[in-house]
Amino acid sequence: MYDRGLSVLEQYNLSAKSSYRGRGALLCQTQMGLVIIRECVGSVKKLQKQQELLAQLEKGCPHPVDQILANQEGELVSTDKDGISYVVRRWYEGRECDTRSREDILKGVAALGTIHKFMRLEPEPDYFQVSLEEEYEKHNRELRKIWKFIRTKKRKNPFEQRYLESIQWFLERGEEALEKLRASGYEALRREALDKGEICHGEYNQHNVLLCGNQTVITNFDKFHYDTQISDLYCFMRKILEKNGWDRELAKEMTECYDQTCGLSDAQHENLRVRFLYPEKYWKLANYYYNHNKAWVSEKNIEKLMKLIDCRDAWYELGNAL
Repeated sequence: MYDRGLSVLEQYNLSAKSSYRGRGALLCQTQMGLVIIRECVGSVKKLQKQQELLAQLEKGCPHPVDQILANQEGELVSTDKDGISYVVRRWYEGRECDTRSREDILKGVAALGTIHKFMRLEPEPDYFQVSLEEEYEKHNRELRKIWKFIRTKKRKNPFEQRYLESIQWFLERGEEALEKLRASGYEALRREALDKGEICHGEYNQHNVLLCGNQTVITNFDKFHYDTQISDLYCFMRKILEKNGWDRELAKEMTECYDQTCGLSDAQHENLRVRFLYPEKYWKLANYYYNHNKAWVSEKNIEKLMKLIDCRDAWYELGNAL
């Protein structure tokens, strides 16, 4: 229903003047301003840890962030009459970062560098991110498994044909990135970050950067975790550069902007370069194919694969040029 979850506002002593659907949730104008109601996912324990992080950012960081509201009972999760659990957050009117605007992009990078300086909490192993080496090893195994699976098929659809034509080159890049990671100072960088309690946003992209007048607001910290914060910069840069033809000059501007805002050590820069050398988007597309209906692959996913193959040289050259 359009107003699903709206009734929980009573538990906050709030009423909706107007409401509308957006961002996979219900946004409401209330007497305290704009709030967003979204179904609760994950544990209450992690939500409490997230609230601790958000409170720390609100206290010291110049960039506003969404805040989880406690209901009249002091709880962060509220259940409606149908037994569905919701989280209510303070929200902001604004537009998403425009991936074609250099000004917007650099505002997003500068905001990331700024919030990173405030994102440190006492380390909790429950929220440590898996090692990048383990992640790359797993992804490479999966690429090989998919390769073997497709080879055994008698009839192959266009996606599978393109995969067989391209997998060797991309897998070689995956193995190359893994070897460079092992030879780098990554483990020391990761251990230092975990010891310091560095926290990553976990999903820093254009959708979670809102531009509200002269303010840059950061939202959706649900996937926060402890790790070297360079992973957030990589996540944002990859999304942006993919949409801008792997523009080397833009990549340089973004790394320089982050360095000027937060500081970028040699070890972090090296790790950023290694991350760009791994064919993450190719693995994601192959993994999606393998874990969904293999009898029918959408034209959209075939087009995505073809685009990855067509721009692979530009992507690889950028990784080596960083």
